[in-house]
Amino acid sequence: MVTLLLDQRQLEIVLSRTERLLAAQRHGLRIERSSIARVQLTDDPATWLRGVRSPGLHIPRVVSLGTWRSAQGDDFVAVRHGRPGVVIDLEGDERFSRLILSTRHGLALAKALRLDQTSDSEA
Repeated sequence: MVTLLLDQRQLEIVLSRTERLLAAQRHGLRIERSSIARVQLTDDPATWLRGVRSPGLHIPRVVSLGTWRSAQGDDFVAVRHGRPGVVIDLEGDERFSRLILSTRHGLALAKALRLDQTSDSEA
């Protein structure tokens, strides 16, 4: 669904043109690595949805894409229901408190973030 690019400074979420249109996002998202507080793997990221869609697309049991607003903060969601994914908790990001994404590469993402945190703390 989305492409995740990770470097030393940021996590970039690349959306296709159609995904940007449906999610009401002008561009992909760039999240500073320092804002990433926790990464959780999940078999069904749709179970983590909270609040109301505003703006975006939601087709029950198929796809959820866009911003979900709740009392706990805004979440960016790019989920194909029934597929594995990640929930990324953010601290200090001005737009979102969580990212909820379908991806087959969640384990690799979690490992890459953990390796970098380990090497940062050892330095």
